[in-house]
Amino acid sequence: MSESVERIPRRPPPEFEESDEDMMSGISEGGFLDVALNDVNQYGPHAMVMLLGIFASLTGLILLLLMAL
Repeated sequence: MSESVERIPRRPPPEFEESDEDMMSGISEGGFLDVALNDVNQYGPHAMVMLLGIFASLTGLILLLLMAL
């Protein structure tokens, strides 16, 4: 078979600094929003899931308050 050609070329991965800290220390070391949104170290996906949980909780709380009115 011939070599597969990607229809959408992959972009190069972002540069990040490898952190020797545990997850919570690594996220706080790089700054929570910077790690979650810019992937400054290897804990970017973990921080993004935490950010998603925060926003989902806030959205749920706002909807609960609006239903109570």
